[in-house]
Amino acid sequence: MTNLAPTIQLNNGRKMPILGLGTWKSFESDAYHSTRHALDVGYRHLDTAFVYENEAEVGQAIAEKIAEGVVTREQVFVTTKLGGIHHDTALVERACRLSLSNLALEYVDLYLMHMPVGQKFHNDSNVHGTLELTDVDYLDTWREMEKLVDLGLVRSIGLSNFNAAQTERVLANCRIRPVVNQVECHPGFQQSQLREHAKRHGLVICAYCPLARPQPARQWPPFLYDEHAQQLAKKYGRTTAQICLRYLVQLGVVPLPKSSNKARIEENFRVFDFELSPEDVASMEQYHTGQRTVPFSGMAGHKYYPFHAEF
Repeated sequence: MTNLAPTIQLNNGRKMPILGLGTWKSFESDAYHSTRHALDVGYRHLDTAFVYENEAEVGQAIAEKIAEGVVTREQVFVTTKLGGIHHDTALVERACRLSLSNLALEYVDLYLMHMPVGQKFHNDSNVHGTLELTDVDYLDTWREMEKLVDLGLVRSIGLSNFNAAQTERVLANCRIRPVVNQVECHPGFQQSQLREHAKRHGLVICAYCPLARPQPARQWPPFLYDEHAQQLAKKYGRTTAQICLRYLVQLGVVPLPKSSNKARIEENFRVFDFELSPEDVASMEQYHTGQRTVPFSGMAGHKYYPFHAEF
């Protein structure tokens, strides 16, 4: 019997596993092999996006594991995201159907607005868009995303890279509430105020870059390499990455670690059979620097750029 991650209940009653496989910068065959291995290990939560250009590979791996009898479709929680080039209200449904076609799925469990900032649409193959930004109001985009739930194309909808004020604006004007906000979150950028805000409003925080894009040659970030991190790892008989992921889980955050390394995919999943003491959780606060690893600085001049706000 494969051990699975526990689940958390979303504000619409649906359940989401509390750890998932991230696939940002997992290119083609990497994404395919990573997804296959993750499903074998026990991952049941997979995170991709239109702009990652790997939906087809993730979908192929899911289809093969369903055919092999490893999982059923209902057992896998799949997230993808609406790209900035598709914020225009006339493009939202078509973009969702394009992602579903890429994934070879009839529905996704969670569809996120990747950023509050829209980009000019040229064509679908211009995946990353340009820094030609548009003034499309993310509320208008959100209303189109709500229709995707009505159509049965998506089970839940949510936000990504939204600040607290933008989240409140959606909550005040929505028909269907967002269930999550996916943001950068790790010991070096702990998002304590945004986490508290999300909790008050019934949203789950999902964490991309939960290990902050490690650079082993530089021994960075400190929470994976310094003496305190090593001592914690030794105390619990774990790796520093497992300590970090367990820390996020205990904060109520859903981490989405990305790896294409088989051993690390397994390691990242083995965080449900131990618990950090309250003192050790508190000790992790020393690592907070307030520095993002993904600032989206090319969008900083836009009125909907989310990161000028404190949180």
